[in-house]
Amino acid sequence: MNISTTILPKAASLIADINIRPNSSGLPGIAQLRDVVGATMTIGLILAVLALIISAIVWALGANSSNPHLAGRGKFGVLVALGAAVVCGASVTLVNFFWNVGQSV
Repeated sequence: MNISTTILPKAASLIADINIRPNSSGLPGIAQLRDVVGATMTIGLILAVLALIISAIVWALGANSSNPHLAGRGKFGVLVALGAAVVCGASVTLVNFFWNVGQSV
């Protein structure tokens, strides 16, 4: 009996039949972890808004006091704050998108 003719086709069919999906009831504490992640996203968005406000104030002070370095740092802070807000707000959509891409591979 040849091992390649009996075991390998069975192993290949087992690999092809694996179907794993996320399980929200598999571990205790998943609901609490989901709440913690949601709260962390909220804190991130609040901090992004605070950074945007502070950076806009720095930008305005730099522009009005003829300080190009301060104005440039304020502009950069505004861009960073907006980027952080986009990442925090779109994180769930990004993860779902890449999850679906990974499932189609």
